Amino acid sequence: MEVTDLNGCSIEVTDLNEAISITKRYKKYRHEDKSYSDFDKKQNAYWTDMYEKLITIKKGLNNN
Repeated sequence: MEVTDLNGCSIEVTDLNEAISITKRYKKYRHEDKSYSDFDKKQNAYWTDMYEKLITIKKGLNNN
């Protein structure tokens, strides 16, 4: 299946459960160096968006 990321790029997902696990983990990453806080906010927005899209897909599949 394909998912469109926050940047409008199409990402192929071959293992939905693994993709959910990875994006959930990536949402938590932060640099210890606070000078990266703007970058970390952008990354968090990206991974949160992707995680929510994947969860929505999984819920849709489970309802069928």
